[in-house]
Parts: sequence; structure tokens; C-alpha cells
Amino acid sequence: MDAIAVLLAVAGYFLLLFGVAWWAGRGSDNAGFFIGGRQSAWYMVAFAMIGSMMSGVTFVSVPGMVEGSGYGYLQMILGFIVGQLLVAYVLVPLFYRMKLTSIYEYLEQRFGVVTHCSGAWIFFVSKMLGAAVRFYLVCLTLQLLVGDPLGVPFVVTVVCSMALVWLYTSQGGVKSLIWADMLKTLCLLLSVVMSIVFIARGLGLDFAGVCDAVWTKHKIFFFDDVTDKQYFWKQFLAGVFTWVATNGLDQDMMQRNLSCRNSRESQKNMITSGVMQLPVIALFLFLGTLLYMFAHERGITASKDELFPMVATQGGLPLMLGVLFVVGLVSAAYNAVGSALTALTTSFTLDILRVGQLSESVLRRVRKRVHVVLTVVMGLVIMAFHALNSTSVIDAVYMLASYTYGPILGMFAFGILTRRVVRDRWLPLVVILSPLCCYVLASHSEAWLWGYKFSYELLIMNALFTCVGMWIVSKPKR
Repeated sequence: MDAIAVLLAVAGYFLLLFGVAWWAGRGSDNAGFFIGGRQSAWYMVAFAMIGSMMSGVTFVSVPGMVEGSGYGYLQMILGFIVGQLLVAYVLVPLFYRMKLTSIYEYLEQRFGVVTHCSGAWIFFVSKMLGAAVRFYLVCLTLQLLVGDPLGVPFVVTVVCSMALVWLYTSQGGVKSLIWADMLKTLCLLLSVVMSIVFIARGLGLDFAGVCDAVWTKHKIFFFDDVTDKQYFWKQFLAGVFTWVATNGLDQDMMQRNLSCRNSRESQKNMITSGVMQLPVIALFLFLGTLLYMFAHERGITASKDELFPMVATQGGLPLMLGVLFVVGLVSAAYNAVGSALTALTTSFTLDILRVGQLSESVLRRVRKRVHVVLTVVMGLVIMAFHALNSTSVIDAVYMLASYTYGPILGMFAFGILTRRVVRDRWLPLVVILSPLCCYVLASHSEAWLWGYKFSYELLIMNALFTCVGMWIVSKPKR
């Protein structure tokens, strides 16, 4: 598949995406940008959420991780489903009852202005870095497929990519994102299913042969060694708390859920989309098995993040497989970074600048300027990753979340589970010390804890350190 074919596939998808975004976002006001006007039907949001949970990292890295981790990632997905239930029945009713636009407004009502700003800044840094890490992988892939063959510098690839994201999110916000994510879900499901079909044909496998390959090649549950990072309870519990922190306490994901008409409809959406995660991720892992079998048979040496792009575009398979890969990658990546930019714009405008009480026209101007500035900042962060020669993998994303989302999880947990009053001015110190304590613990855990190695469950310890710190700087409510 040559660079021109890739460009045509990307252009075709974006024409469709811009049409959907324009149609959905026409006449959108600030409420439509921030929370979709709370008029979204729950079944539409549920279908959209299936795709919104996946980024370009999921599309490229999950099939590639089969070689080292087998199907162990499904253990974490089971935790995600439980975490989804906790968010649906604990946080969603709370947020709707308080009529929140930004979920971090809860922190101000419960603790104070400094805590509110601390939570918003943590989210800002977390989301900016996380989205940049995810999108960096996609920019590298596009550079490999298009930039290098055409002699285009990496910086041009990044600038063009960020410009396209800004264009389709600048007007409609969440209102446009829900429709765009529905398109993304459709493209992802079509891409992964048809990729399995094409590669199975290339291997000469029928349906029974595919089933035999995916069920006998790899292990799913790991109960043998508690020190192993793949140990079931580590992955499961990490999945529960990672989901609560990175989705239930993430403005990006909760903006969609809060766009439903009421809390009951939002809960229906979350339960439906949460349960659907398991079969969708399983399809990506099954695809990974077939990709490695195909690469071994054809003598292709690529692995991990390079495997799917190499097989899809240079494996000698029909051109349609390459087109499906490009469309799936672009839909996953650009919608995810567009969603992150919308959430960052919302949180920065309402939580950090605190201009939510301005008139509609003034708030619109402020919001649009913030959107432009944050688009530029994200592009610069991506270029910084490239300068550091940092590689993007799904493991790095979740480890980053363990350090950055832990304090947010701890603050919300302390607020919901206790009635103590926090000395607001001390919160910045607490949220700085908690990740540092986690880093020290993770660095010395093998020596201090009899060979124990922390994995994604480090997020739980981070939240626990935050709760302990908040207890120390709090007093009983009178």
C-alpha cells in the first residue's frame, strides 16, 4: 500500500467525519460544547462510548501485546466492567444531583477552591500527557506510511494532524463528539472484523481453524505467581480502580455520560457500553494471534506496535486490508485526541480560568481561544516526545495513569467516604507527595516486599497515600 493510497483513505474518512461533525454541531451553544445540552439519547451514547474507550494505542498496541502477555489483558477488562458499575451507581447520581458541568466542581463544593484547582490541574497534566502519548504513536505510524515515502518532515505530520483535530472539534464540542464517536465505533468494529477475515484467508484458515488458533495459543488467567505482573488479582483490581479514576473521574469520558437526559439513562448507557468492552477487546487480541501466525509464516520480523501496520500495508494481502487499517487507526486516534481537547478546553475554561458565569458571547470567545492554545500545546508535547525518542505503548499509558490519576481518585474517595473537613491550602502538597511516595515504593518494592513487583495496581497505592495525606490535614466536621 503506497503513500498516495493512505492519503486517499485518510482524506475520505475526514470528509465523512467533517460532514458528521458539522451536521451534529450546527447551532451548538456553550452548553452544547461542554455537555451536549443534556439531550443525548442513552443508546446513542452507549454505542459511541464503545469506540471512545479505544484510542490509536488500543488499535495498534493491543494486538501487538499478545506475544508477551497472551490474553492476560482480559483480566484487566473484567475489572473495567466492575469499575463501570461503580461509576454508574455511585458517581453518576451524585454528579447529576449536583448539576455539574465540570465534574471537578464537586471538589470545590466539598473541600474548597484550592482543592478544586488542584484536581483540575492534575487532570490537565494527566490528560495532556496521556493524549499526547497516545497520539504520538499514531503520528509515528502515519509518518512511516506517508511522511517518510513522500519526504515530509515529522513536524509537518504533527501540525497537519492537530489542525484537522481542531477543525472538527472547534464548533460542536461534545455534541459533535458523540456522533463522531458513533462513526468511530462503526469503523473500528468493521476494521477489526474484516482484518480477521482477510488474515484468516491468507493463512488458509476456516472459522473452525480460527477458533482453534485463538483458544489454544494463549493463556487468559494467571493465578500461579503473586509476584508476576500478570497475576489475576493485580490486573483485576487495577482494572477496577483504573476505570474509576481514568473514566469516572475524567472530564473527557464523563462529558459524554453527563450529556444524557438524566442519571437513569446515563446508567443504562454505561452498563451497556461497559459490558461490550469484553468482546470488542477480545476481537483485538484474537487479531493479534492471527497477525503473529501470519508474520511467522511469511517471514515478517515486525513485532508489537509495528506488527499490525506492517502486515496490513506490506504483507502482500488485498489492498482493502490496508485501507481498513488506515481508516480504523485514523478513526481511533483522531476522535480520541479530539475528545481529549474538548475535555481539556472545558476543564481549563470552567475550573482553572473560572469564567463560567460570563455572558454566552464572551464565554464563547474565551472557550475558542483556549481551544486553539491547547491544540498548539498538545502539538508541542508530541514533538517533545519525539525529541526524547520516547516510544508509546499501552503499558506506558497505564503506568502514567497510575501516577497522575491516583490523587484524583484519592480526593473523590475521601470526599465521598468521609465527612471530615480538609484544610484546603495544604492539598497541593498532598497531591505532589503522593506520587513521589508511590515512585519510591515502586522502585524498592522487590527489596522491601519480598520480591513483589508493582504493576497498574500502583494507582490504588497512590490514591491511598492521597487519602492518608488528606486525613492528616483534615479535622472532624462539627
